[in-house]
Parts: sequence; C-alpha cells; structure tokens
Amino acid sequence: MKRHLCFSLLSGCAVTLMASLAQAQAPAERPPGLPQLTVVADHGGESARPYYVAIKGAGVDEEEGYSTQLGGTPRPSRPYGERDMLPLESEQLTPGTVTPRQLDLPGGFTPIFLIGDDDLSRQWLAQRGDILREMNAVGLVVQVSDETSLQALRAEAAGLELRPVSGDGLAERLGLQHYPVMISANGIEQ
Repeated sequence: MKRHLCFSLLSGCAVTLMASLAQAQAPAERPPGLPQLTVVADHGGESARPYYVAIKGAGVDEEEGYSTQLGGTPRPSRPYGERDMLPLESEQLTPGTVTPRQLDLPGGFTPIFLIGDDDLSRQWLAQRGDILREMNAVGLVVQVSDETSLQALRAEAAGLELRPVSGDGLAERLGLQHYPVMISANGIEQ
C-alpha cells in the first residue's frame, strides 16, 4: 500500500512538473479558446509550425509559414498557374490511331478527350467538335509547348473546356498509347 501511494505521489509530481515546465516555455500570447499544450518530449529536428498555417484557428500567422529562413520552400511571388505547367510533354502518349474498345465506367462519368498541339489532334477536334460540345466533354491537353499554343487550341475548340494535364497516369491505367481519343462511360474511341 505504501509503495503504491509513494509511486502515485511521484507520478503526480512528475506530471505537475512537466506541465509547469511546458507552461513556462509556452508563448505568452495564446489566442483565446486554444488549450494549453504539454511538451512530453523534444528530440530536436525541424519545427512543424509552418504546417499549421493552413489550419485556420491554430494560432499560427501567415508570416510563420514556409520561408527560406525556416528552410522551407520559398513562396512564389504570384500564384501558380497553367503557365507554370508548360511545356507539357507526355512520355507514354504520342499522336496516332487508337483502337476503340468498351469500358464499364459509372453512368455519371463526364466524357473526356485527350489531344495535343499537333495536326492530327487539330483535325480530330475539327471533325468531332460538335459531338464533344453536345456531350459537355472536357479536353485534356497532354502535349503543348507554350501558352500561345494552348490558347490557339482553345480558340479552335471554342465552347469546350481544355486543361493542360499530364496524361501518362491515365494512359497507364487505360492502356493507351496514342491520342487524340475520347473516353466516355461507354468506352474509348478514336
């Protein structure tokens, strides 16, 4: 009984001591409503504080996010956009003839099509543009050199949404080697 009581008292003292140390090390300005944290162990390493910027209400200001001083990724001077994705080259897809085949995709699947900045894709788009518009298909541009070429493709695809994306993952999953191609809930077709 005495051993148990003694151990309980020591345990209680250790917890109180750790809590007191943590409070002494805690920042003086704590946003209201946030619980007090207890530091159980600190083995050094890189601070996780920059990650908390994305969690609104965590009490971490934007200025404390990643910066070159903290060893993180420098912030861009402007938001990332499509221009940062270009040029876009596919490692697994090339212009060519696609063998049609059936797929069993969910009924609500939005039809998509893959094109590039090449003559075959432009001819294919001109021939099938009306059908693609009727289907509300979304175009994935898997090969384009620059923003001017992307804008020219968009002009030719008037009324269709075109997005520059890497098509390699999709090509691998669907066993595709060539584009232009349309993918709908029913299947893959040239």
